Amino acid sequence: MEGRRPLAERLRPRCLEDFVGQAHLVGEGRPLRRMLEEGTLSSMVLFGPPGTGKTTLAHLLAQGAGLPLFRLSAVEAGVAEVRKAVEKARETGQAVLLLDEVHRFSKAQQDALLPHLESGLLVLIGATTENPSFALGPALRSRLRFFPLYPLSAEEVYTLLRRGVNLLGLEEDEAALRLLAEAAQGDARRALNALELARSLSPRLGVEVVRSALGATLSGMDRWGDGFYDLVSALHKSIRGSHVDATLYYLARLVKGGADPLYLARRLIRIAAEDVGLADPQALRLAVAAKEAYEALGSPEGELALVEAAVYLALAPKSNSLYRAWQKAEEAALAHPEAPVPLHLKNAPTALMKAMGHGQGYAYYHEDKEGSFRQPYLPEGLQGLRLFEATGEGWEERVRARLEALWARFGPQEG
Repeated sequence: MEGRRPLAERLRPRCLEDFVGQAHLVGEGRPLRRMLEEGTLSSMVLFGPPGTGKTTLAHLLAQGAGLPLFRLSAVEAGVAEVRKAVEKARETGQAVLLLDEVHRFSKAQQDALLPHLESGLLVLIGATTENPSFALGPALRSRLRFFPLYPLSAEEVYTLLRRGVNLLGLEEDEAALRLLAEAAQGDARRALNALELARSLSPRLGVEVVRSALGATLSGMDRWGDGFYDLVSALHKSIRGSHVDATLYYLARLVKGGADPLYLARRLIRIAAEDVGLADPQALRLAVAAKEAYEALGSPEGELALVEAAVYLALAPKSNSLYRAWQKAEEAALAHPEAPVPLHLKNAPTALMKAMGHGQGYAYYHEDKEGSFRQPYLPEGLQGLRLFEATGEGWEERVRARLEALWARFGPQEG
């Protein structure tokens, strides 16, 4: 029966000293170790990628506190299951409730936990691969502590694999284990499952057997989870920071991880407008063209168009003057939503409108440039409002020079 249990389950540590990884939580003087040493176990959420030890830590914490542990999955459990766990906890006086995928609990389900957390009857340990701050309500968040878990290092995964080799009675092959440790991408469960599969393929562990067990290497990216948005954020910031190599790396991670290339193309268009702007107006044209090229070619041929746009954007001079000016304009529009348009700027398609003064005194730019610039354009009370400030980056230096020349020639507008 023992042999039928997954290897990861059979290797689950029985004490904190055997736990591998997450030294920031379980090392000397760190919060989870101190909880156990001081007997002050409190409700918490452990969040991080799969295979990093969330469930194992929950078991060790409950065991160390001498409390029974009840496990529920938020995917399947509802308020009724929570009530059953509460009844069992009352029988023992206090219990730990391990709630997998805690971010999936609805507000009603979260509220059902609150009085029992408040009374201390339940100690909740939530486990999730998602960022809990987006899903948990304020009332529940205020009763929890949040601890992030990180992917294991290749060396830490290697340590676990050596334990697995010993348990399975295999002859150790360092090259094969190193390959497996790297390919696991910080996921201990993935590594141990692959090791177990490798043993079923051949009684002798080796690099080729491990490669067969691994199959197609999976990307460490949830297509629409935190990992996806972290990579998109890294791509955006690398382009903004003009780091070409990081730009290429994160773009490749996203493409090979299964991100929608058209989503990435739209993101590049946004970067061209937000971070390059008027410093290089050609950037926006190229980004739009890259999207159209991908739509015409598809993968993999069209991916090179995205690469061209990404590299161009990374190398282009940067200016967010348009982005900042638009933010200021939105704020001004919200602060003065009813400010009347000056009469001379209003259209006058009818005799009545002309009689009301619409368009009267308007200076037509091509006939009266000086008068055109001196006439007020903003509503009364907003004259002198400055929203756009050109930088000295790239083409925008010419824009700044033109603005300065206009102001020097005509002076500030009069109301």
